[in-house]
Amino acid sequence: MAEIQGPIPVEAFRARIEASYQPVVIRNQMQDWPIVQHARRSTAALANLLEAMDNGRELAVMVGPREEKGRFFYNEGITGHNFQVRKGQLTGFLRHLIRVSDNADADSAYVGGVLAGDYLRQWSETHRPPIDVAHAEPRLWIGNRTHVTTHMDETSNVAAVVAGRRKFVLFPPEQLDNLYLGPLHFTIAGPPVSMVDLNDPDLEKYPRFATALEQAQVAELGPGDVIYIPPIWWHSITALESVNAMVNYWWAAEGARSGMRALFQAIAALRDLDPPHREAWRHWFERFVFDKDAERMADHLPEHIQGFAGPPSAQRQEFLNAFFGNSGDF
Repeated sequence: MAEIQGPIPVEAFRARIEASYQPVVIRNQMQDWPIVQHARRSTAALANLLEAMDNGRELAVMVGPREEKGRFFYNEGITGHNFQVRKGQLTGFLRHLIRVSDNADADSAYVGGVLAGDYLRQWSETHRPPIDVAHAEPRLWIGNRTHVTTHMDETSNVAAVVAGRRKFVLFPPEQLDNLYLGPLHFTIAGPPVSMVDLNDPDLEKYPRFATALEQAQVAELGPGDVIYIPPIWWHSITALESVNAMVNYWWAAEGARSGMRALFQAIAALRDLDPPHREAWRHWFERFVFDKDAERMADHLPEHIQGFAGPPSAQRQEFLNAFFGNSGDF
């Protein structure tokens, strides 16, 4: 995986990193964050900082039995999950992790994806984001030795490790066929996941996963390090220490809508058609969506009437918003 020694200027991030559509690690990008500096001193210092910022709001804590070895996943019959959701406060949860940090029999536990500004006072004033995207909000991930199953996000993702160490394993989007996708409608926490246990893969049951492993990109990050994960890139994250914390930012292109929801719509509308009928629609999708010249399909029309088919413009965005609404959903 490509690496850059940071920090790099915030305003240069997207031009230098995002446009490549490749994962990149930036070492020491967030080295000046107070949370990173406290965590580098000790977990107690980290807890003291968060306690001073904690507004006391209750949040959800995911707890998995030690037998699952930190893997948050489905239960054996894929009828539910292998973890429970409990309630707690951020500082109390962190201090619990510190108390049980030497206990090998402690349950796996983490707080995942909560908005930092909802739980920590003055976060935005004291922790400058690594990207210049106004609608990308900081989210906290805190836990012990846990493993987030291989999944993808529809949006760009920047993750900053602030305490402990985390191992990231990434697969290119085209490895979809080799990752043995779980159910699309019943997921762990939003996006679909791979059914293969990355830390103990059963290659007899999932033989094509060996091909995916040949394409894997791996990086280990410590406090202050940042990783950029492009949209639709598969990634698995393993927390390597008994107290770990991460902050991430998701963002989509302006006006972007859910490709996954579009996929569901296409499955419902097209996949069960007779083959000639389906092939006819394939041509439409190739010409209007996937061809490199797709945005020129309406060149023969006056600009004011090109609608869906025209190139990106404020006018087309207004047309889309009027048709679908402004929510980003269909």
